[in-house]
Amino acid sequence: MLDYPALVAVATVVREGSFERAAERLGITPSAVSQRVRALEERLGSIVIVRGQPCVATEVGRRLCAHVDQVQLLEADLVPSLSLPASGAEAKITLKIAVNSDSIATWLPEAAADFAHSTGFLLEFIIEDEAHTADRLRSGEVLAAVSADPGTVQGCRTIELGCLEYLACASPEFVARYFPAGVTAQALALAPCLRFDRRDGLQARWAREAHGVELDAPTHWVPSTSGFLNFAMQGLAWGMHPTMLSRPRMDEGRLAELTPDTPVNVKLYWTVTRLHAMALRALTDAVRRVAKARLSHG
Repeated sequence: MLDYPALVAVATVVREGSFERAAERLGITPSAVSQRVRALEERLGSIVIVRGQPCVATEVGRRLCAHVDQVQLLEADLVPSLSLPASGAEAKITLKIAVNSDSIATWLPEAAADFAHSTGFLLEFIIEDEAHTADRLRSGEVLAAVSADPGTVQGCRTIELGCLEYLACASPEFVARYFPAGVTAQALALAPCLRFDRRDGLQARWAREAHGVELDAPTHWVPSTSGFLNFAMQGLAWGMHPTMLSRPRMDEGRLAELTPDTPVNVKLYWTVTRLHAMALRALTDAVRRVAKARLSHG
C-alpha cells in the first residue's frame, strides 16, 4: 500500500512550491514534511521532487500527484454516504485544468463560476496554447483540458464544444496607415503583427486562408489576451482577436477588421479523465452548457 500522508506531502510541496509553505498548509513542521517525502523516495527508489525555488515534481512525482488528486475527488463523493462528520476538507479540493488564454478571457469563466458556486470546489487553471493543453492531461498534471486536439488521450473522453471565432483586427488608424488600398501581400509584409508565442499560428493561418499569403511580417510578441487587445487598440500592430472581445471594440470604433467577413474558427474540445467523480461530471456539465450557448456551432 502507498503511504498516503507521504503522498499528500508530495502533492502539497509541488502545489505550494516549497517545503516550508507545504508545512504551513499541512499544519506540521518542514522537517516532518521532508521526512515523509524522503521516506517515500527511499521506498520507491526514485526521486519524486526536484528541490529548488520552486520545488517541482519529477515524472514519477507528477504521476503520484495525479493519483492524489483523483483519490481526493473520490473520497469527497464518499463523505456524504458514509455520514462522516463534516470537516470542510472536501470544499478545499482543487481541480486542475489546462486551458488556453483566450477561453479564460471569454466564455470559460461563466462555466467555472457556475461549477464553483454549485459544488464549493476550487479550480486551478494552467494556461497553455490550445494545441498543447492535451499534453498536460497526458502527463497527468491536470484532470481536464480545453483543447484544439481532437485526438484520444488514454483514460479520458473527448467532447466537441464548438468553435471560438477570431477576427483580424487593428486600430482604425493602423488600418489607414498600413492598408490604405486594402489587404495585399505587400501590405501584409510591411505591417507589424502580434503573436502570442512561437506556437501561435493564427495570424499566419488567416493570411493564408483569407488572402493566399504566407505571412512574413515584423512581429511583436505579446503573451496576453488582454495585452493583444490593448496593444492593437493603441495601434501597435494587427492580430487575431476573439470575436467576443473584438466586436464590442469595433462597435465603439476602437478596432477595425482588416478584411470584413473573414473570420477564423478554432474548434475546441473538452478532454476529461474518465474518473467517476461527481465533481468532474458537474464540471463537464457546466462547460458543455456554457460552450453550447457561447461558442459558434456553424
